[in-house]
Amino acid sequence: MELSLSTSSASPAVLRRQATPLLHKQQVLGVSFASAFKPGGALRFRPLHRPITCSVSPSTAEPSSEVKKKTLVRRNDVRNIAIVAHVDHGKTTLVDSMLRQAKVFRDNQVMQERIMDSNDLERERGITILSKNTSITYKNTKVNIIDTPGHSDFGGEVERVLNMVDGVLLVVDSVEGPMPQTRFVLKKALEFGHAVVVVVNKIDRPSARPEFVVNSTFELFIELNATDEQCDFQAIYASGIKGKAGLTPDDLAEDLGPLFEAIIRCVPGPNIEKDGALQMLATNIEYDEHKGRIAIGRLHAGALRKGMDVRVCTSEDSCRFARVSELFVYEKFYRVPADTVEAGDICAVCGIDDIQIGETIADKVHGKPLPTIKVEEPTVKMSFSVNTSPFSGREGKYVTSRNLRDRLNRELERNLAMKVEDGETADTFIISGRGTLHITILIENMRREGYEFMVGPPKVINKRVNDKLLEPYEVATVEVPENHMGPVVELLGKRRGQMFDMQGVGSEGTVFLRYKIPTRGLLGLRNAILTASRGTAILNTVFDSYGPWAGDISTRDLGSLVAFEDGTSTSYALASSQERGQMFVGAGVDVYKGQIVGIHQRPGDLGLNICKKKAATNIRSNKDVTVVLDTPLTYSLDDCIEYIEEDELVEVTPLSIRMCKNHKMAKKGR
Repeated sequence: MELSLSTSSASPAVLRRQATPLLHKQQVLGVSFASAFKPGGALRFRPLHRPITCSVSPSTAEPSSEVKKKTLVRRNDVRNIAIVAHVDHGKTTLVDSMLRQAKVFRDNQVMQERIMDSNDLERERGITILSKNTSITYKNTKVNIIDTPGHSDFGGEVERVLNMVDGVLLVVDSVEGPMPQTRFVLKKALEFGHAVVVVVNKIDRPSARPEFVVNSTFELFIELNATDEQCDFQAIYASGIKGKAGLTPDDLAEDLGPLFEAIIRCVPGPNIEKDGALQMLATNIEYDEHKGRIAIGRLHAGALRKGMDVRVCTSEDSCRFARVSELFVYEKFYRVPADTVEAGDICAVCGIDDIQIGETIADKVHGKPLPTIKVEEPTVKMSFSVNTSPFSGREGKYVTSRNLRDRLNRELERNLAMKVEDGETADTFIISGRGTLHITILIENMRREGYEFMVGPPKVINKRVNDKLLEPYEVATVEVPENHMGPVVELLGKRRGQMFDMQGVGSEGTVFLRYKIPTRGLLGLRNAILTASRGTAILNTVFDSYGPWAGDISTRDLGSLVAFEDGTSTSYALASSQERGQMFVGAGVDVYKGQIVGIHQRPGDLGLNICKKKAATNIRSNKDVTVVLDTPLTYSLDDCIEYIEEDELVEVTPLSIRMCKNHKMAKKGR
């Protein structure tokens, strides 16, 4: 069947946009619209029984002249893929099902949910923080899988691992569709020229709208200037939790077979220089108590052997020599020792104690460095300083500035998107990251390791270009029930947010709002938006660009209640104090002068004596009145960091999180 269509007068980009509403039929009928629209050509429908030709598949990809010179060979027994998506779209759950169906575990083996989230903090928060490797074998083909974080704050992890893979599985929720982080990870994958397989996940949700989701994803491909071949992506419909997948939303197979087939067919094997000089880029670093530093990366050329002498290069000029003591490859869920690793595979290398992320392990004689890993610049900074409160040293094991400096420098070795600078004083450090969550995770990890320190409020990193002050802007997506939309819109408006999109979603009665908002306006917004929507709103953000300074933004209307003497809080004093606002502390808690003990119900701070005791004399004969105290507010680390203002600090210890006034700022103000 063939339908002629004249296309001589319009550009391919325009025609692709015109084809957008029909895209879902491409997946159902096996029609390739993106590649069919060519100037002066005709729109061709493929017969139903023929498989869809995928983007950058071996049959369509033409090697460039530069590639031909190097005589690159494509390995067909290996596939390297990264699973990328927005937070909570089901990446890690999908990996669970893939591992189970690939018989990685015994049938009688009891496995926990989200097995790839092995970190305590990841399991507690239900998010992926660090990217991790595993592998499965499907029909004699080894598939190396990298699970990546979904939060934009950990975008550096995603940017880093995309160097190791040849294709990505872009997981998209069947109701929400492409979200801000979907856009970020897809943009990076397309820049690398990777093949993309789109997985429409959670297809069993009652209000699933796969047609809309695939069309929206196609629009996103066009918006990000994808090539015609990349726009001709394969869509797979899946339910990660049930372990089912199919080529159409209504006809799912009993397992993930269609997904595995799509990976083998649509993601090309690695292009390698088999007989070339050894080259491997260290993309990840792990530490083992017995083996020391372990460098993880993909072998780009040559072969790596156990006991081999290598050259470690940062650039052409700075190289040093080392020896590989042990070599591991990923098999199923574990690292397995290997004697030799061929180009194209992902491996772990031991024996190079000082290796850093971005360095190249190269041939001892002819080795040349690969391009280093580049990640986007940080947008938020916070100050870390030594704990100067009266309770300093009570709970922490590491309390000095030297301990703090050593730990922060260790973090830099693995966390490429983070920067550390010296502050105004010798015991202060400025930490820059991709967002408050990025830095908060570091604070929580340090706290659990026994560190005790103080943290200042988050501030945005501004730029000055042509004498104009620019600040970072983010795209915020809010999912909120329709009846709570008014207060949320008002709140975002106060924070200089500009709405550019609003749409209703299915039968669930929720509305999607999209805003462009200064990063300053997002500081402290999460709690405020939950209060305004009675805990029903979901806020997602991703960095967009730098724009002109938006003016003053008021982030907090109320002041703080501050203790004005050291001591232990009493129920007698708290009974009168709670009339002034909401308290953070209950009775019998040790407090110190300058500690924030509550939220004032009016603007401005108020000093309180919450340690006052009832006078015990024989003159007063009146009966003791039963005191009823309100339940104190319990703020988490994230809540405290959102709450504090310019002249306040968060005191972080292994057992407690307190807030206090910054006495240095108070002196300056006088």
